[in-house]
Amino acid sequence: MPEAEFTPAAGRFLPTSIYDRLLALLTRESTWRARLLEALAPKPGERILDVGCGTGSFAILIKQKEPLAIVVGLDPDPEARRIAAAKADAADVEIEWVPGFARDAAKFGQFDKVVSSLVFHQVPIEEKHAGLEAVFEATKPGGLALIADYSEQRSWLMRQAFKIVQSADGRTNTQPNADGFLEQELTRLCGSPQTAVWSLDTPTGTISIFSAAAAFR
Repeated sequence: MPEAEFTPAAGRFLPTSIYDRLLALLTRESTWRARLLEALAPKPGERILDVGCGTGSFAILIKQKEPLAIVVGLDPDPEARRIAAAKADAADVEIEWVPGFARDAAKFGQFDKVVSSLVFHQVPIEEKHAGLEAVFEATKPGGLALIADYSEQRSWLMRQAFKIVQSADGRTNTQPNADGFLEQELTRLCGSPQTAVWSLDTPTGTISIFSAAAAFR
């Protein structure tokens, strides 16, 4: 993916400025973000990287949960980072916002914990592979990597719901996730079967959380 190309947070046709409202309306955001934060369990002094941080909502939640954690938000979209920085200022929390794609995650050193939410479903297949590998590389041995995203859409109803996402982000990039890409790729990277530790059906499809903590030695 060329440096200037990415699918904006709100999809191909809508402005990034409405992304937060769309997420709240269409993904049961408060439910899955709360579960993801619980799984992340930030601790004082930990370095935590939010890959594809978008408009910064989850990175801010991390910092509010544990003010002594060091939080870095990574995203290629300057408009999303601008919104994120403004939200962080309003929340009176200090977060470092850096430009880059998921594949760049390991360029910023290693982190105790690396998290990504609603990113990998909307990038090309080669970026899915490169980005997940970089997430692993950026996580310290014995650390924790968490992925929250649209996973395999197992039921007819969720496959229909996921078409809303596909209309915004494009079928080519999103279909692999609906077909089980995350489960398959995490299994390959971890060397053992990986399934979601938690899943939630939403108006736009099933969102699952994957924990790769056991993969690190």
